[in-house]
This record gives sequence, structure tokens and C-alpha cells, in this order.
Amino acid sequence: MSVHERPHPGPTEQVSADSRPRVLVLRALGLGDLLTVVPCLRALRRSMPGCEIVLAAPDRVGTVAVATGLVDRALPTTARGRAVPAELSWHGPPPELAVDLHGNGPPSHLLLQRLRPRRLIAYRHVETPDVLGPQWREDEHERERWCRLLRWYGIEADPADLSIAAPSGASPAPGAVVVHPGADAGSRRWPPERFAAVVRALRRAGEDVVITAGAGEGALARRVARDGGLSERAVVGGAGDVPFNDLCALVADARCVLVGDTGLAHLATALGTPSVVLFGPVAPRLWGPPPHAKHRVLWCPRAGEDPLRPGDAHASLPDARLLRITVGQVVEAVLSHCP
Repeated sequence: MSVHERPHPGPTEQVSADSRPRVLVLRALGLGDLLTVVPCLRALRRSMPGCEIVLAAPDRVGTVAVATGLVDRALPTTARGRAVPAELSWHGPPPELAVDLHGNGPPSHLLLQRLRPRRLIAYRHVETPDVLGPQWREDEHERERWCRLLRWYGIEADPADLSIAAPSGASPAPGAVVVHPGADAGSRRWPPERFAAVVRALRRAGEDVVITAGAGEGALARRVARDGGLSERAVVGGAGDVPFNDLCALVADARCVLVGDTGLAHLATALGTPSVVLFGPVAPRLWGPPPHAKHRVLWCPRAGEDPLRPGDAHASLPDARLLRITVGQVVEAVLSHCP
């Protein structure tokens, strides 16, 4: 199957300080988005062992990718929300290969094409007819979507190859239930008073509980801790992101992770930690953990609703399906998942 190509760089083009050919991967999104393409990054590493793998992503995500060893270097990007960056600060000769793991439309295609890569891997789109990739499918799980793209171009990628290594450092709360009440959008945030009610029930059941918070989520986490009967010492993070190695150590040694449809859910999957994940506007069929006894999803759609995206994943208020999940359901799910 063909790959969009251009001629090799000419003799007048600048030579990079690192003489290895470079593979540029565009995935300028969040932590969960990064972890869903772990199989793709591994596949690219295997198929192009002599190349430097560069990930174009926001700083906080690029740092994580480098820490896991999935990529060699990060190229920081800036964009609002999930938008395609307006430009990339790429220097030196064009990439040997550019891989669009960001989207399926002209903005990401054209952003990479401006760098004049020798080869481009991307989904086809009517507005970029020179991109000869496969057809995009709206009903596909995110892990399978990007692995299918690579396979179309002859690069074997297994969507089940999701694991990352746990760090060597010690957990600050070994054996605790980790509760993460935050999410990027309000539509995916279960109400804090319900999280607090779950925390109280877990404590009555004899469980140790810690609350995690990303940058800007400190007030939310402290509220859940206070109303759940915990001290502020039970809150990890909030002023900024928890350093990735520390977060991995905490999640890897947790009894269970309770989280909404956000990045920490994918981290629990990657580390093999039991999880209970609350879904609202988007079906777990598209973003949920792989089917495994360790992972339980709670989702309450109704007949007649869109089976894939019944709500707005980026709205400000909790989604109706998320609000149908009860405190009792969550407590039962978490306690049944504590080994």
C-alpha cells in the first residue's frame, strides 16, 4: 500500500545535530490520548529502529512520553483545547516520516505536509486528496483506530499492547483506593458531593483513600477530601500536575482507581491496576478500558439515545448519563474490585 512520498532531502538542506533520521508523530492532546496510542508508538519504534522518534504534544504530555521511553524527544506544541496547533517549531531537515495521530482532517494533514516529510501516514480526507490513507470510522475505539491506520501502511500494531513499566519509586500511599474527581470538561465530572459520599462509604468499609488532582483541580480535590472526612494530607497534587513517576507509583500500587473518563483511567489500564471508570457523554465502546475483570465501567444510557456519543464530551455541566450513576453503584463496584 502506498505512502505519500516526496524526494529525499537535497544536498543544500541543513543537517541535524542528531544524524539519525527522524520520525515526527503528531498527537497534541492530553495524557489519556497519549496512553491510547502507546501501541502505535511501540510499533513505530519496532519498525524504524534506527530513527529518532519525536512527539509533537503539549509540554506536560511530551514530558510523560519521554519518561516512559516511548519517544526520544518531545516537540512542545500550543493550541487551545483539542485544536490542531497552528505551527510546529521544527528545525533541520524534513522528517523521514510524519505520522498524524491527531485527527482526520485537513488542519493536521496540512500542518505536517508543510514540513515536507519524505513520507506521511494519515487518514484520507476529501480536502487533502494526495493523502492516500484508509477511511475514517466514527464507531471505532480510539486504540483500534490508530493501530488500523498503521497497519494500512504496513506497520503491525497491536491495540492490546498498552502496558507501561511501573516506576521503581515507592508509592506515597501503598494499597490505597485512589479517587480522581477531576476531568477536563464538566460533562465528564461526576458531582463532587457524590465522590465525597463514596469516600465516606469506603472509609467505613476500612479502606484507605487518597484523592488525586491535576493542575487547577486542587480546590475540587480538597472539597471531596473534606466532605469525605479526610484531611488535606490525603490530597495528592492540585497546585500542579503530580510528577509522572510519583503518579505512576501511586497508581501502580493502588488497590483500585475510581475515576471518570479521563487520563488517569488510561494510566490505570497501562499499569494493570483495577479500575472503576464512570462514563457519561461518550460510550465506553469508544474510549473505555479493554475488556478485563480488573476494569469495570459504569454507564447508564437509555433506549433511543445515540449509542456512541449521546452527549457533548466538552460541555460544562455533568452529562445526563453520568448523573444516572448512583453512589451505591459506585461503592459496590469499587469494593468488589479491591483485591
